Amino acid sequence: MKFPILLCALALGLISCRTAPMAAVAEVAPLGSPTIVIVGDSTVCNWPLNDNLHREGWGMHIRDYFKDNLEVLNLAASGRSTKTFITEGRWAAALERVPGVVLIQFGHNDSHAPTNPEATNAATDFRTYLRQYIDETRAEGAIPVLITPMCRRTATDNLQPYADAMKAVAAEKKVALIDLHASSAKLYAQLGPEGVKALEAKLANGDYDSTHFNAAGAKAMAKLVMDELPAAVPQLKPYLK
Repeated sequence: MKFPILLCALALGLISCRTAPMAAVAEVAPLGSPTIVIVGDSTVCNWPLNDNLHREGWGMHIRDYFKDNLEVLNLAASGRSTKTFITEGRWAAALERVPGVVLIQFGHNDSHAPTNPEATNAATDFRTYLRQYIDETRAEGAIPVLITPMCRRTATDNLQPYADAMKAVAAEKKVALIDLHASSAKLYAQLGPEGVKALEAKLANGDYDSTHFNAAGAKAMAKLVMDELPAAVPQLKPYLK
């Protein structure tokens, strides 16, 4: 190719004198508010230190993973479902705290008998309520994260339909999801029956509670959540210890 022709080709953009361009790196916008709000049930909530059953929720231990420039508000409440957390005004109060990220875990109380006021159907109203949490979180400029309910430590686990419903809604709404149901089941299998007992909150009558945790179990669940949270919400990475 003659030199003048080469110059014309360069000017027209027909060829390039550069090597292949580097792949573009997507920029992640910072959080609108350096605050995580956690909503959920008794497996998540803050339990009093004098609780005679020694129960703790995993939401009590998320704070340990972050620097002091990020606030973690655990507003989960024992006995609540996707429905009753809203109808009691707890969800509206949570949004008033100006969250940057909202962690949402329900299912244990939703799965109660249909005659119970807190119960929802995994195929219908449970999904409707999850969409409400997502839409109203986004309306506040915050990032919703769905967290599937951890397995009950029993021979049969009736939470799978609720975990599956969460995954379906997350895909539909393009929302980050942490599959705690799957990761907790994997952990229980690795620990075996005796190891799992060490994570259980011992009841006053000597039986073992197959849903709640003591400090060791709550910290184990918090770690499973945090194993996935930074990838689910990259905006949180600068705040990690």
